[in-house]
Amino acid sequence: MKTPIQTNAIDFDSAKLQRLGLGQPSPLVARSVSLSQLRQQLSQQLQTSLEPQRILGLFFREAQRLVPLDALAYQHKPSDLRLEFGQRGHHLLSYNLSHEDEQLGELVFRRNQRFSDAEQSDLESLMSTLLFPLRNALLYRAATQSALRDPLTGTGNRIAMDQVMEREIDMARRHMQPLSLLMLDIDHFKRINDTYGHGAGDEVLKAVAESIKDQLRNVDMVFRFGGEEFLILLSNTSREAAATIGERLRYAAQLQEYFAAGVRIELTVSLGCATLLPGESIESLLRRVDSALYVAKREGRNRLEMAG
Repeated sequence: MKTPIQTNAIDFDSAKLQRLGLGQPSPLVARSVSLSQLRQQLSQQLQTSLEPQRILGLFFREAQRLVPLDALAYQHKPSDLRLEFGQRGHHLLSYNLSHEDEQLGELVFRRNQRFSDAEQSDLESLMSTLLFPLRNALLYRAATQSALRDPLTGTGNRIAMDQVMEREIDMARRHMQPLSLLMLDIDHFKRINDTYGHGAGDEVLKAVAESIKDQLRNVDMVFRFGGEEFLILLSNTSREAAATIGERLRYAAQLQEYFAAGVRIELTVSLGCATLLPGESIESLLRRVDSALYVAKREGRNRLEMAG
């Protein structure tokens, strides 16, 4: 069954968001608060957090006092943020949010009954209270993400790796699921820098990082471990499955075309693979995957080696 969609674009500068008290109370539920009262309350409450999940969760809960809703979903692609509250309904009301040409994401309201014009008007008026809290939260999120990303490749940096490794190992143990690591090194990378210059080397690093990301699932994570080394964390992935992914990464990197000054660069990568052992520390796991990578390079490069 096709979901009925009411799609709208909301510019927070638009005068229509300043409308107050428009429409009649929804026949689906008795209002527990007036529109003007709720706007005033939300304007104060939403300013108390810089977490998008808390801001939108509070907005969803409070908006239901005025307009009955089954669910609220939010997506902001530039920051890879997706949030969902409640249960999905058959009808949805979608808004693309913007302010002074700045895109603030897509907000979707859902429920099983179609939205009336009056309810749509009320929701649009309430959304004006989201402007500054949501914008500030997105700016804070962007700053936080920037501090955890390698500026050249866009992969996670060592700070992010340390945080994620500790969390993922704890979850793997708690849920008794496998966890594997791949460490990937670009073969003869120094030769690329020496022959074509560091600018060409930077472009190769970025291309290899994109090649890695293209081959991974959304739940997999990649970090720049060193100069030309990347660490790939594979949650809920067995030793055998990790080896398969590693070979796929090796093959993809070899197939990709790299050019410097119009000359095609022949490029290969080597990989080490290790799977978390019962009771193993982060340091031990990293040592084993690094040792496996060393063996792969010592044995001729352009290969994957499994840790013992």
